[in-house]
Amino acid sequence: MTDFKKCVAEKIKTVLSRLSDDSGLSADELSDMLEYPPDSSMGDLALPCFKLSRILKKAPPVIAEELKSNISGEEFESVTTAGGYLNFKASYSFLTSALFDICEGGDRFGRSDEGKGKTVVLDYSSPNVCKPFHIGHLGTTVIGHSLKKIHEFSGYKCIGINHLGDWGTQFGKQIVAFRKWGDRETVEKIGIDELVRLYVKFHEEAEKDPTLDDEARAEFHKLEEGDPDNLALWQWFLEVSIAEYKKTYRQLDIEFDHYTGESFYIRNGLGEKQVEAIREKGLLRLDEGASIVDLSEYDMPPCIVLKKDGSTIYHTRDIAAAVYRKETYDFSKAIYVTSSQQSLHFAQLFKVIELMGYPWYNELVHVPYGTVSIDGAKLATRTGNVVLLKDLFRMSVDKVKDIIREKNPDLENVEETAEAVGVGAIVFYYLCNNRIKDINFTLDAALSFDGNTGPYAQYTYARTCSVLEKEKPVPGKGSLTVDGEADVIKTLLKFPEKVKQALDDYEPSVVTRYIIELCTEFNRFYHNCQILKAEDEDVKNFRLSITEATNKVLENALHLICMKTPRKI
Repeated sequence: MTDFKKCVAEKIKTVLSRLSDDSGLSADELSDMLEYPPDSSMGDLALPCFKLSRILKKAPPVIAEELKSNISGEEFESVTTAGGYLNFKASYSFLTSALFDICEGGDRFGRSDEGKGKTVVLDYSSPNVCKPFHIGHLGTTVIGHSLKKIHEFSGYKCIGINHLGDWGTQFGKQIVAFRKWGDRETVEKIGIDELVRLYVKFHEEAEKDPTLDDEARAEFHKLEEGDPDNLALWQWFLEVSIAEYKKTYRQLDIEFDHYTGESFYIRNGLGEKQVEAIREKGLLRLDEGASIVDLSEYDMPPCIVLKKDGSTIYHTRDIAAAVYRKETYDFSKAIYVTSSQQSLHFAQLFKVIELMGYPWYNELVHVPYGTVSIDGAKLATRTGNVVLLKDLFRMSVDKVKDIIREKNPDLENVEETAEAVGVGAIVFYYLCNNRIKDINFTLDAALSFDGNTGPYAQYTYARTCSVLEKEKPVPGKGSLTVDGEADVIKTLLKFPEKVKQALDDYEPSVVTRYIIELCTEFNRFYHNCQILKAEDEDVKNFRLSITEATNKVLENALHLICMKTPRKI
């Protein structure tokens, strides 16, 4: 309830200026002090006056009573005290006006200009080439894209980069495997699944014949040296992989601005350039043949910049990428969405960039997330123990088709709707959790139409569409009459602050949980309050306005977490 918070904070500030020569608190600071009471019967907002006792040198209950005596206005239904708390309840007239503002604002409601004139670079998804999308890639992909949408919604210009893992010794293994056991026709026909089969076979055979690892290192060295045959094969592997990845991205409605992988920074000499910059700063040390930056002073292991054989590693490429992105896009923030297992890597990376003297080191942000498993099973491409995302999507979509055939056999666009709901169910299930938590995925739980799920949220959105398809509200007509209506409006008014919280905390689950809260309140209102059959025209129109506002906010909120919004299910 951002606007109500502002109103309350301004009233408190005005009264405090009379009670004290200078409280030292701005309206924004007072707004941040306001809390939502645990029981809505106490009020819509509460000020814990304990935080003011030091400034005013009075007991909290005394402060609460003094503020209550001096605060009034048509915005409030009541201003009450409970011990050291001052509680505010919004009036029906305030809520009525606020609802009409939401309807009038359309899809602008919840947006902000916080990021106006600022650019954010987001590095996310970033699969390793020649390996398939499995459920372990879901986190970086949907968290990253949701953060991109949230930043765009808040006025930022966003650059989405897919930092592909397209360089390294594994490509020597892939080349050896392809030449020994593969053929072009089969790969063209089957795609990345065949490349994975060959990669798994290489490791099976290498356990029996370790000389295969030597062959792989030799082939990768030839690739690094620019061997035309190996380069052509590597480029083809890259094209086959990206074509497969784009199928999954289309299902998730994701497009990247750039597919700039690790190879870009190595093949263009950008990694070597940064190694020289580190050396010129006097930061480079030799340690058992490897070139490192000593970070012991910062309680971190050394950051390896060059391996013993002089070749670059992840840190080198990531330093080069950060510098290139700053020079190319002049970002205000560069966000990296990767597993929490890489937290040390990024702590080292950011510290080295700081030591190199780049003043923008504090604009680099690592957004970690937990692991995901299915029934506790860990995933590993090397052994073939993976749950492919495309298979999971297909299973989910097929189950949704069965549900639709049973519950709504006459539905048009069954394929399109089933994909929106089936894929959305998996995305919602993932983003409903705090990103740092580990997740054990269960498809049946994700697909439930009851409870905190994607299908439940999409069904609620479709319900609002169904009502509005029958009749649209007349703008600004009617007024609030019952608490059931008020509860939905109060929930709608929380949307802007939920977006702000998700932005500040890099936490899409804030929006996901808000969606559930709004769906719960709307469905309670839908069942308890007649809408289209309301006898009074003003009452009907007002309830249609509530439905329209819910429709607009739900659509925006669902889009912020990478969810599609089918109008019928």
